[in-house]
Amino acid sequence: MDITPIHRRVVGLDVHQSKITACALIEQPDGSVAVEHREFGGFKRDRRALAEWVRGFDPEVVVMESTGIYWKSPYAALERVGVMAWVVNARHARNVPGRKTDLSDAQWLATLARAGLLRASFIPPAEIRHLRLIARQRQKLVGMLAAEKNRLHKVLTDAGIRLNVLVSDVHGASARAMIKALLADAPMHAILDLAGRLRASREELFEALQPEELSTRHRFVLNEVLAHIEYLEAMIARFEQELLAGLAPWEPQVCLLETVPGIDRIGAAMLLVEIGTDMASFGSAERLASWVGICPGNHESAGKRKSGRTRKGNAWVRRLLCEFAQAASRTRCALKDKFSALSIRKGHKRSIVALAHKLLRIVYAMLNHAAPYQDRTVDYEALVVQRNAPRWLKMLEKHGYLTAT
Repeated sequence: MDITPIHRRVVGLDVHQSKITACALIEQPDGSVAVEHREFGGFKRDRRALAEWVRGFDPEVVVMESTGIYWKSPYAALERVGVMAWVVNARHARNVPGRKTDLSDAQWLATLARAGLLRASFIPPAEIRHLRLIARQRQKLVGMLAAEKNRLHKVLTDAGIRLNVLVSDVHGASARAMIKALLADAPMHAILDLAGRLRASREELFEALQPEELSTRHRFVLNEVLAHIEYLEAMIARFEQELLAGLAPWEPQVCLLETVPGIDRIGAAMLLVEIGTDMASFGSAERLASWVGICPGNHESAGKRKSGRTRKGNAWVRRLLCEFAQAASRTRCALKDKFSALSIRKGHKRSIVALAHKLLRIVYAMLNHAAPYQDRTVDYEALVVQRNAPRWLKMLEKHGYLTAT
């Protein structure tokens, strides 16, 4: 069966780290198809030559596979000369077995694209792509920070210090100040004075801070881990500041996402740099959920529905959405009711994924219609007024705007 062509001028690119193989399929006026092959290197001068060679054909479609991160530099070079390339899923462009060469891969990509059998993946604008570097590195740093905090906790326990039994957060302001004072050999009464508003009594804290063996090696490791924790916290703060400054042009969208229960300012910023602000790129909430990999899979054969396992998608967005769902399940809103109803039948983990899917659909609708989140069960404006009205009235009376009765 012949493949009916849709596009007349197509270029396929097989991208590697040190080499790019290109194939151009150009339909001639008499209906014949001219095939041209070229190979380029992986350096900047080669990418520039590739971009100029591709632009010379005035192609309707330029397609390449999403091979790791190697596609990004050729994509940027083509974008710079005004050629918008398609980056496609490699699973959608598998070649015929036994004919695997770089030339055949490039020609196969061009053939599929010419027939309209490939779908372009979502690639955000350059400014948001660059902000992704900051957001993803921040997520890595948060993971490193959590690992270091767990290590500090473990070393304290190894030394016989049981502060975590009385304190909900060993890394809170009071607990950290007490640990630092203990490592600095401060007198016990001075250490206990740093307890602040901790609920535990001084006697209980005194017993919890008595080490079994706080050796020189313990002190060395604890001091180094504490210094690394503070260094990571400062670095994360700088990353967050840079991320929010870069998203200043999209401040209205960040504020919109903050109205959703479970999403804070940093979470909204990190989600925006992954999915962008233009929902027309996806077309529907279903396609967005499929791209993220948060919706149930679809596998049916012989009238029987088989595994509904979620497909692989954007792991960075999935992680964020699951964090949002965990936070939303603890709030007073319709999302909590949804989670409670699901958890009875599906358990905690599956319910979190289902709630994350619902949150993503909500985010799509909000960005698509530029409307804030409105909960059907809770009036957040009334809650804010109820919580703050007494303080507001006192301030108005204090400054003479109201007369005391």
